Amino acid sequence: MNFDFSIIFNKDALATLGEAYGWTLFIAVGALLIGVILGTLLAICKVIPKTNIVAKILDKISSVYVAIFRGTPLTVQLFIFYFVIFAGVTFFSASVTPYIIAVFGFGLNSAAYVSEIIRSGILSIDKGQMEAGRALGLSYGKTMMSVVLPQAAKSIIPPLGNEAITLVKDTSIALVIGVAEFFTAIRGIVNRTYNVLTPYIFAAVVYFVTVLIMTLCLNKLEKRLRRSDAR
Repeated sequence: MNFDFSIIFNKDALATLGEAYGWTLFIAVGALLIGVILGTLLAICKVIPKTNIVAKILDKISSVYVAIFRGTPLTVQLFIFYFVIFAGVTFFSASVTPYIIAVFGFGLNSAAYVSEIIRSGILSIDKGQMEAGRALGLSYGKTMMSVVLPQAAKSIIPPLGNEAITLVKDTSIALVIGVAEFFTAIRGIVNRTYNVLTPYIFAAVVYFVTVLIMTLCLNKLEKRLRRSDAR
């Protein structure tokens, strides 16, 4: 085995890798959006006062959801979505369908973890903040969205950034349902050229640089939040 960068840095390979990398980012960003939106709703269902039957039912549903998605492998979940739930369903076109299913699969899985991140962030805020908002005449929902969540964001963002980084790296699992993401394209080059070292080293560098950029952006955001606290 030896380094041969010509198998990577040529027009066809770069075009294929560029498209595959784009799909990797598409899946990660789409899944994170679903995870944050659904995860926030699940977290709120967990922390709302259990004063009526509806609140208790929502709490149980949220608990079961989190238990299922955290307790089963992501690969199994993707198989179930692709071969059972969405079997025979076409989104936009047959070639795009696996990518849409991957976004939903990763997003629903991520929501279970994001909900716990947001729930712990909400619980870290003093209960007096909610009581103060209610005393001013704000509804529970308005107080949660306008008072509690903005303060909780400071403790939510770091672990949420780690979840985003994990999503980018975990997209390689999507190859099990036929998604031609970045790592799948790398494997294709390995199979065509029988050169293992160069493609995998290149993949490691690309993932590392992507995660490094995300980490730097996350650190910059955290510093900005800390400056806002100091004012």
